[in-house]
Amino acid sequence: MATGSVRGYRPKHPADFAAFVDRLGGRQDSGFPDKWRVDPAFRVESPARIAVVIHCFYPELMDELFAHLRLMPVDFDLFITNASGEAVRVPDDLSHLGTSVVVEVDNHGRDILPTVNLVNSGILDPYDLILKMHTKRSPWREEHAELAGSGETWKQQFLDDLAGSRETIEGILAAFAADPALGVLTATDSIVGKQFWGGDQRIVEQLLRRLELRIDPDELEFASGSMYWCRGLVLQGLRALNLQAADFDPEAGQVDGTTAHAVERIVGIVTREAGLRTVEPESIQEILAAPGTDRQGWHRFDRDAERVPAATVIPFYLPQFHDSPQNNVWWGKGFTEWSNVVGAVPAWRGHYQPKQPTELGYYDLEMDSVRAAQAELASSHGLAGFMYYYYWFSGERILNRPIEKLRASDLDFPYCIMWANENWTRRWDGRSQDVLIGQDYHKVPAEDFIDDVMEFLLDPRYMRVDGKALIAVYRPAQMENFPQVVAAWRERARAAGVGELHVIAVSVAKEFDGVGEDYHANGLDGTLEFAPHNLPWIAGPALDVGLDKRWRGNFMSYQATLKASLRNAVRLTEHEYPGAMVTFDNTARRQWRADAWYGSNPYSFHRWVAGLIRAVAGREEADRLVFINAWNEWAESAVLEPTTRYGRTYLLALRQAIWS
Repeated sequence: MATGSVRGYRPKHPADFAAFVDRLGGRQDSGFPDKWRVDPAFRVESPARIAVVIHCFYPELMDELFAHLRLMPVDFDLFITNASGEAVRVPDDLSHLGTSVVVEVDNHGRDILPTVNLVNSGILDPYDLILKMHTKRSPWREEHAELAGSGETWKQQFLDDLAGSRETIEGILAAFAADPALGVLTATDSIVGKQFWGGDQRIVEQLLRRLELRIDPDELEFASGSMYWCRGLVLQGLRALNLQAADFDPEAGQVDGTTAHAVERIVGIVTREAGLRTVEPESIQEILAAPGTDRQGWHRFDRDAERVPAATVIPFYLPQFHDSPQNNVWWGKGFTEWSNVVGAVPAWRGHYQPKQPTELGYYDLEMDSVRAAQAELASSHGLAGFMYYYYWFSGERILNRPIEKLRASDLDFPYCIMWANENWTRRWDGRSQDVLIGQDYHKVPAEDFIDDVMEFLLDPRYMRVDGKALIAVYRPAQMENFPQVVAAWRERARAAGVGELHVIAVSVAKEFDGVGEDYHANGLDGTLEFAPHNLPWIAGPALDVGLDKRWRGNFMSYQATLKASLRNAVRLTEHEYPGAMVTFDNTARRQWRADAWYGSNPYSFHRWVAGLIRAVAGREEADRLVFINAWNEWAESAVLEPTTRYGRTYLLALRQAIWS
């Protein structure tokens, strides 16, 4: 079946995947009221670390919620979505309140759609933790066959467990500070499982196809009642679902079987997918009682508390987003990487192609302002610097303008270099067929490479590992005398005043000129993982996604690669540095013969990166390095930069893994 055909895919519910696919392409609904873009209340200049989100349907219950917010021990910002039809006024005596925003919303999608609107707007992106509340009555509870108690007692349980006293809140915050795997805290007896699927399982399955996720119906676990503390990503990541008002059922007093009920369950599912736990107050007490737990750890969520990264996380950086004389000859005048990106065609139902940027646009890396914006995005999400792909062929620099302009600028952001010493081919595969420009180490010896990059190694911003300048080589075994080459590099670097080098090889297969595990014998200090290289290529669910009949490529499982990487990470030595990938899909370069990984989403990506960070946690601080493929490999879909489909959610996943 050719992509684009909807025969046999008729939606049965507003949130069905078929309806979502039908809406793809062209100008997309923003997923929140456009008037919010120009509302000055939505410009939070100095966000706190904590956000409180309240949905108001019963305005007479708001004073009770405000009373509990008076107990907050740290600064917080407050966002109220008001569907009551009556004015809501935020009291003046909330001592730790920073910004407060009250917006009127329609009575559509219960408390869920208004929260999703906030998520889609990006206003919740800055926050480490979110306390989600709403004016709760739940009269149906008294007649429920399996749940005891009235709606009033249930509501009181939430308020007592989540914000019953200053001491309670301090303990909750200290527990989140102590346990990076703590994802959601709800009230006592509010976590429920598979017996509470109700009429929501099919809707959940349809929605999660947008994240390329499947469910195990027996593993359902979620916080019923939709009131909880959570890591920011748990809610922020819902941006990747691209939910709109059209996905939600008309209000008819339903107690089950709606998109709102499905999203309530999805919060539990994605929490688990991210490698996080949903707990009740008893678990908080266990965390606080554990040896070494700092009960004053709640101060981590003070507005100006220092952020300490759990690891040094470095993404790869592609410079091919500017005009170059070589590409003008090989591909036509005006060619940049964007020329590949915009030409991609979807190869299965819901396939996100072509990739489209949002905040940074279709940029030109000749512009200093672009690198400044990239650096701000990266640093504000915990990244330590960029590893630039550096192209040097027998004494000739290619795609060199971005790093040269960086060197000449005063931009305060670290960087380092990977010598991408592979052949350039028309197939974009680095192999030896149809070579546009190849390496010729007889024409100019590889030893001279270090002289070419010396100006960068001498830059105070250049990244170092334990005081040694970090430099990576993609295909070291391509050089027959590589140990002698590295020895020459070290000698020349010392003579030039750089000091010592920390030279690492990319961990690639022998056919890609990798050195295997014997890196010391090749004069190297270590290796770095470059996913998906040297990881299993396991087939994805090709029969389920509606692959285009023209497809002749490889369709692989992201989840299988992720799991293999995490298993492998615990076996790496201290100078073997693990790596994750956002995804890999080079449809933009090879279309019907592409290699594509299915199953990537921000929650799975968080689980991968957080797992790699745990794997290096026991090392000396200098060796806690993790590499990411990639910052801006747009034609391979390995993109941390914000996109129309995912917004900032991959960056938010990284930030949480690094700073939790």
